[in-house]
Amino acid sequence: MPVRMLGRTGEKVSLLGLGGAHIGRQTDADAVALVRSAIDQGITFIDNAWDANGGKSETLIGRALRGGYRKRVFLMTRLDGRDAETAAGQLDDSLKRLGTDHVDLLQFNEVIRDSDPDRIFADDGAAGAVLAAKKAGKTRLVGFSGHKRPSIHLRMLDAARAYGLTFDAVQLPLNVMDGHFDSFERQVLPRLVQEGAGVIAMKALGDHAIIDTGLVTPLECWHYVMNLPTSVLVAGIDSPAVLESALRAARQFRPLDAGALSVIRAKTTDAARYGEQELYKTTTKFDGTARHPEWLGPSPA
Repeated sequence: MPVRMLGRTGEKVSLLGLGGAHIGRQTDADAVALVRSAIDQGITFIDNAWDANGGKSETLIGRALRGGYRKRVFLMTRLDGRDAETAAGQLDDSLKRLGTDHVDLLQFNEVIRDSDPDRIFADDGAAGAVLAAKKAGKTRLVGFSGHKRPSIHLRMLDAARAYGLTFDAVQLPLNVMDGHFDSFERQVLPRLVQEGAGVIAMKALGDHAIIDTGLVTPLECWHYVMNLPTSVLVAGIDSPAVLESALRAARQFRPLDAGALSVIRAKTTDAARYGEQELYKTTTKFDGTARHPEWLGPSPA
């Protein structure tokens, strides 16, 4: 399994990461076996979120990490809470489910509204709780995740800078369609590279919407994202067959030349023009906190 540096953190992580949202969509025993199989085959980056499958994903991953597996992985989770009290409570929930006293990376989850940065960095915002958690040893690194608009990511980076925080890592959607429509690759990725943040790529297949077009293969999708200056590509893996395909893509990856990139981009230009395969940008289908605003905590006065 190839490894890459997680930005300026000094941490090395596997090129392929295991997405937590898809864990828990099998039987409990199969989910635990899948996580351990992924680790045994070289995956070290484990993605989670407090809300994934109602907490079941974290519980199953915690079970899989028993027996020495925790020491073999870089463990991340994400919190929805926008105020300090809600965020701190969610972190304690996550640590209990995961069966650990700390995560390696803690992220603000679903930064998808223009108002999210202001709420997170308010006087009683989640940023205070997360930095207190870092001081207490509950996390080593801090980042954020979002999937809606590049402008919101940039606003979050600016708000953090004004607060005196430089993110260690940032999670964002990157894929063969993104470059043609409201692009994270064009607008956000260069700044992350400039600032030395670890780049955590997600939505490489657009939750299958990109593959369903028949324009590109899963291998082309994965290799396109791996060719970007990313630290890790988090893949939604929910079966041994998908795991094997993703592992093969990571092991076979070689840098793509300009010609190969042009061919892939040309295949997707027309279909990607209006974001129809990037539903996380253009609809609320992937916005868990839109359906459950209570996860964010009390609304600001």
